[in-house]
Amino acid sequence: MKPLSQFLLWGLLPSAGLASSSYQKQLGDLDLDSRTQTSAPSYRKHLLDIHKQLVEISSISGHEVPVANFLHTYLPTLGFETWLQALPASNTSWGYLPERYNVVARFRSDSSAAARVLVTSHIDVVPPYIPYHIDAPSSDEITCSTIISGRGSVDAKASVAAQIIAVEELVASKAINPSDVMLLFVVGEETLGDGMRFFSDNLQSHSNSTSLKAAIFGEPTENKLACGHKGITFGSIRAEGKAGHSGYPWLGKSATEVLIRALGKILEHDFGKSERYGNTTVNIGKIEGGVAANVIPKVAQAEISLRIAIGHQKNGADIIRKQLKQILEDVDSEALSLESKGGYGPIECFCDVDGFETMVANYGTDVPHLAGDHVSYLYGPGSILVAHGDDEALRVGDLEEAVEGYKKLIKHALEA
Repeated sequence: MKPLSQFLLWGLLPSAGLASSSYQKQLGDLDLDSRTQTSAPSYRKHLLDIHKQLVEISSISGHEVPVANFLHTYLPTLGFETWLQALPASNTSWGYLPERYNVVARFRSDSSAAARVLVTSHIDVVPPYIPYHIDAPSSDEITCSTIISGRGSVDAKASVAAQIIAVEELVASKAINPSDVMLLFVVGEETLGDGMRFFSDNLQSHSNSTSLKAAIFGEPTENKLACGHKGITFGSIRAEGKAGHSGYPWLGKSATEVLIRALGKILEHDFGKSERYGNTTVNIGKIEGGVAANVIPKVAQAEISLRIAIGHQKNGADIIRKQLKQILEDVDSEALSLESKGGYGPIECFCDVDGFETMVANYGTDVPHLAGDHVSYLYGPGSILVAHGDDEALRVGDLEEAVEGYKKLIKHALEA
């Protein structure tokens, strides 16, 4: 274990010593593991208890302190030493964010060796809060087919619970050296990625503090190993016109009309595709403009995002922004402008591991926010197709399969 003073350099505070019918139909098409139908793994109750406690705690992005405090207190009872990494309060594009905490944990060990593998997921969730529910009258009636629902039951408290059990199981069986693995549970993944960015920045500023060779990221991949995911960029398109009486449109210039023409061109445009990631896609998330129906709009604005399938991590977003700017230039160079809000191109992850089906994700993750020369794995229980919806849910068997999957990935990462 690293000296406590070193963790304090990172800003770490030491510890003291119902699912919808549509989702059920989706699950019904999948084969169940016969092992979990006939006998539960020894850790089932422990796994479900952790998962339940996590989901029952509301932790919408920006309000993660209660769940961080829970882990900070709970993990030491399992043999982990934990630290809270404090992100200072700040004003952001998502509004004011109070002080919040990442949770770092390592199994208690006499070794002073640096961690070689980081096992990580996020503890924030999207709104609104949805209460925990398990579709079983009693614990005796729980099977691998039993469905658990609630906000975060999939994304990503399922990964958090499974990762904790996986590390605990590996240490208990002496399959790994406890000092080789570090757990990290971050805030803000659903919004700014500021939790992982903060951890990464502090990690990089202390180059002798760790020597990570791999990082295993927990996200809903249906327990398939992701070969990567699309990149993303956000932008705000602003149109400026000239206000006037709507009865005399030739005396003004409608910013809304200009914006609509630009958005139409953007939707028609082919932003590029690749064999691995498919098509680059556009989402027009928000449109606003004007002040009244009888006034020519002076200003109109749209918020857009694009899921990027071309280029690579460092240049993919730049390629897309260049195309966007050209479209705006062609439609109306004087009236239209683009405010870019960052982004990155497609993210590659390692997926050549025996025993795993593979997939490619269309969503974003914290993978690009952790700097360093390490191998990234992306894996976790549950489906992204329900993760942010009212029917967020997964099966007990998904959680248990994820524990075994994380165990395999941790051992693979250490042996590679």
